[in-house]
Amino acid sequence: MAVLKTMRAVAVTLGLGMCLLGLGRAGKAVAADWPNWRGPNHNGVSSETGWSTNWPADGPKVLWRASLGTGFATMAVSNGRVYAMGNINDNDILYCFDADTGKEIWKKSYPCPLFNKDHEGGPSATPTVEAGVVYTFSKNGDIVCFRADTGDVLWHRNIVKEQGIKHPTWYFASSPRVIDNLIILNAGTNGIALNKADGKVAWENGKAPASYATAVAFDAGAQKCAAIMTANEMVVVAASTGKIILRHPWKTSWDINASDPIVSGDTMFVCSGYNKGCALLKIQQDGVTEIWRNKNMSNHANSCVLWEGYIYGFNGQVGGGGKLTCLDHKTGQVKWSQAGLGTGSLMVADGKLIVLGESGKLVIAKASPEKFEELASAQILKGKCWTVPVLANGRIYARNAKGDLVCLDVRR
Repeated sequence: MAVLKTMRAVAVTLGLGMCLLGLGRAGKAVAADWPNWRGPNHNGVSSETGWSTNWPADGPKVLWRASLGTGFATMAVSNGRVYAMGNINDNDILYCFDADTGKEIWKKSYPCPLFNKDHEGGPSATPTVEAGVVYTFSKNGDIVCFRADTGDVLWHRNIVKEQGIKHPTWYFASSPRVIDNLIILNAGTNGIALNKADGKVAWENGKAPASYATAVAFDAGAQKCAAIMTANEMVVVAASTGKIILRHPWKTSWDINASDPIVSGDTMFVCSGYNKGCALLKIQQDGVTEIWRNKNMSNHANSCVLWEGYIYGFNGQVGGGGKLTCLDHKTGQVKWSQAGLGTGSLMVADGKLIVLGESGKLVIAKASPEKFEELASAQILKGKCWTVPVLANGRIYARNAKGDLVCLDVRR
């Protein structure tokens, strides 16, 4: 497989995307949906521009609030609707809200234990909206396909009961990743894929416990691939068949690999918590080599974002005084590090970091390697906040573990 040629093609594609983003900045404000985990490009970066950081002293206007129930799944926004999840009385609930008003359009539930092992529990996987349907994945192995407009269930599978896939220690957390006609999940030893049409298994790579990151898609020549952080290694599989193409050891304490790999050109950035650290891998035709490895970034719960040659993320464990950190992608060297937000989460839009601190403080900062520069901030939630905030169409959505969801107006 001509992996090098392919990864260079990926770099060209990413470069074109950056050019388009630049054109968007030069013109009027551009709005964008956020239909799945890590956004439309699956990388934590939004193409949205023209939103405001000029907030009143008490923060941006609250458009609406909702109560979801316990959980950590972030929100998906598509076609004027917001899809969010929580758990109440051992039932996972998928809500569909009107993005403008917060009015509940529909909600559907299915039985699922809370699974509150060492944390509050509830769903961790973000709903995936694609081609008029919504896919969800529960901690207990339920994959459910709903009609996006009505909430009608089109099919419901459980890979634990039907396939004998074993739970990981903290139960399933991978968000559904759609590649062509398949839904790929980080479940089982080295991933599993279901057909979109009916949920039947297309391929599986073993039944051992998985880890917690979501599969990342990229092209290798004419072949579509998925990079999966498993319990003990990073594997690259052919998306259509599940055949393992490349693998690289990445063992952590308690088999926790929770952050997604970042593919850029012929490289892949991997990062894990529990003092494991991070590495930049070079993907080659005959295998994988490490360009650099250090402990300057250690993602415990949420993924980093790569923006214009620099990596932004939280270094440290939740509850342990983590720091928002900027690394040079090429060298792994720290450009700056900022304390005070615990171990939170972030996304990038219009050259700005949108950061939610572990205790509910929302911060907007410049995405610059020069220094940490805060542009705006507000305390928007109370309690534990491990869930990534979402910007979509001039609104920021954020939630806490209890299930308090807030929609903020940041339109100019």
